[in-house]
Amino acid sequence: MADPGGPGALALAIVAGERRALARAITLVESELEADAEASEALLDAILPHTGRALRLGVTGPPGAGKSTLVDALGRHLLERGERVAVLAIDPSSRVSGGSVLGDKTRMARLAADGRSFIRPTPSRGATGGVARHTREAMLLCEAAGYTVVIVETVGVGQGELAASNLSDCLLLVLQPGAGDELQGMKRGILELADVIAVNKADGAERERAESAASELGRALSLFARHGAAAQPDLRVTSALSEHGVPELWSTIAARVASERASGALDRRRRDSLRAWLHEELEARLRERLQRANRSSELRELEAAVESARLTPRRAAREWLELTHARA
Repeated sequence: MADPGGPGALALAIVAGERRALARAITLVESELEADAEASEALLDAILPHTGRALRLGVTGPPGAGKSTLVDALGRHLLERGERVAVLAIDPSSRVSGGSVLGDKTRMARLAADGRSFIRPTPSRGATGGVARHTREAMLLCEAAGYTVVIVETVGVGQGELAASNLSDCLLLVLQPGAGDELQGMKRGILELADVIAVNKADGAERERAESAASELGRALSLFARHGAAAQPDLRVTSALSEHGVPELWSTIAARVASERASGALDRRRRDSLRAWLHEELEARLRERLQRANRSSELRELEAAVESARLTPRRAAREWLELTHARA
């Protein structure tokens, strides 16, 4: 699917703010075809000088907490402030069919209707960490296209949320009133990774319940802080439907990022993100090499030796790695 104008022409169109060019570029970098790999890398090299100026916001939380609706309300608030907003919504892929519903765009209908926004649903395709394999590249493309706030809505809370934290300047965790059981099910790690927590769905009569839940959560977080946890996340109560608390939520996020930028913590976070990205790419390349090697007679021989208990899996793995390294 390589662009007929080449990566250079596509990069120029992206920097000029052409939405269709951005959509084509994301499709290109998400492609798993070897024929697209070189063009994809050339495109990313070309747009790299135009990246790094957007605020990168990760949004996560359990299913049903209202992440998409809150992103819709937050995005429209940002547009009113003169920002340009891009949303990368990661949808879970079926483990059976590999397909994805890709329904987040329908839950952000008002934001999607505004020409100043760009919303791209992407299937996770089995990637861990709540994000897709090429989310980082898509973020860079959105930045190069001039979007000042890039929001990544993750699949949801799991044990791999470190990936969402690694690629964002601020990680927003969205919860709902009465989420005590869900909190019990979460590992302490996600609460420590979150920079800001929004107790959402404070709608009408539920507002008092949401504020009570936020107070209870605040007490729990203070216990973490006393036991050596990182800086305590900021807490806000929101209603995505009525937009109660949405401006305050954004002020909290912006202030948190500004503070980290002033202290140098944001630069360190982004350097850590780039290093993590490098290691993810190295692991992906090794997995691809392993998959290609699955057809080799040497690997089948090692499998037979393991199955017959003539070799341990540990020794067989080391022998195979030594063999492939010698051939490289």
